[in-house]
Amino acid sequence: MKKSTIISLAAFCAVVLIAAVAGCNSSRNSPSGAAPETATGGGPALSRSVLLSGLKNPWDLAFTPDGAMLFTEKCRGLSVRRPDGSVQRLFGTSGAAVVAADLFCQGQSGMHGVAVDPDFNANRYVYVYMASKLTRPETNRVVRLRVDRGYTTVSDRRDIVADIPFKSKANRWGGAGTHSGGRIRFSPYDRYLYVTTGDNHNGHLPQDLTRLGGKVLRIDRNGVAAPGNNTPIGGDPRIFTYGHRNVQGIAFRPDTGRPFISEHGPGHSDEVTPLSAGGNGGWDPKPEPGVECMNDYCGYTSNKRDGTPTPMTDLAKFPDALRPSWNNNGKSEGMSPCVFLSGSQWKAWDGRLAVGFLRGERIEILELDSSGKTIGTGTVPGLPSERIRTLVQGTDGALYVSTDGGEIWRLAPRP
Repeated sequence: MKKSTIISLAAFCAVVLIAAVAGCNSSRNSPSGAAPETATGGGPALSRSVLLSGLKNPWDLAFTPDGAMLFTEKCRGLSVRRPDGSVQRLFGTSGAAVVAADLFCQGQSGMHGVAVDPDFNANRYVYVYMASKLTRPETNRVVRLRVDRGYTTVSDRRDIVADIPFKSKANRWGGAGTHSGGRIRFSPYDRYLYVTTGDNHNGHLPQDLTRLGGKVLRIDRNGVAAPGNNTPIGGDPRIFTYGHRNVQGIAFRPDTGRPFISEHGPGHSDEVTPLSAGGNGGWDPKPEPGVECMNDYCGYTSNKRDGTPTPMTDLAKFPDALRPSWNNNGKSEGMSPCVFLSGSQWKAWDGRLAVGFLRGERIEILELDSSGKTIGTGTVPGLPSERIRTLVQGTDGALYVSTDGGEIWRLAPRP
């Protein structure tokens, strides 16, 4: 049964708030990423319907050209909602058409991202990001599958990336399976697959160019490094950017094709960042000389002798680091997915970036200037308070949302 709610934006459009952000003025360790918290008026009224409910930790969504919706559940695997509304489990744990015996669910990890090949009509390829126990230690992997025309099963599994680090043991900072990243998206502009990975609570991993944790990868459909990654000399050529904490969202700006990422901070400074090939995100939680941190991870304390918090983007250490577009006004609320809204149905929101929050339980709309800097923000009003896991624009132009509460919503602009 669908539930529908009409969301009015009248009050939203009338409110203008200017928020001062401490520490974002002159410190080299606090990059300018704050924006005036200004209502992003002019957007559409929305209707919300619950497309699916009763799911177990839905993680990601992707649409095929004919309108089928692929979705993952962290501890169950990949399923599809066909255009006629029927649902079929395709690949995962017991009960799926194809059982992946190596898939396992631990902590924050399991089956995460899903993406559809740009040439899907010809090759029927889909891709998933999953925790795998095929090797010891375990790894995160990107797996390519071929789905049949009736969306009843998958075949031809190929693990195109098999060496993304997985946190196999708990430490002081969290349990096994934390900080795995896992969002995968094809750019519609260069047609390469971008893969986001996490730092595993390992202080040395984000700046280590020989390993794939704490990175954004850019590869072709066979897992081969894409040309133009500009990886620093000696680094793994699949690395597009490095020095990240736990990237949970990636999207491509409609007018330029530039990738933007969203990631949550260590108690401060969730960040949205525009990427450039070979760029360093500036996250370096390993102890500096003379500093000790438990398990050699200073992500929640300080990697500096003066005791100041480890910055998400350390411009003192890396003056050429990628500058964030927005840092959530210095707060950490579990920033997770992001997507650019595209189409005239979004009115003033056309081209703006929607960002979802887990602990913050909301969707924020970011207005960007031509350089990619955030110049205005506002919250989508009238939505239930839910942990937002995924934001995807469907083939019908509506915004689809998965929540940790087990639902998938359709947010449709009203004419």
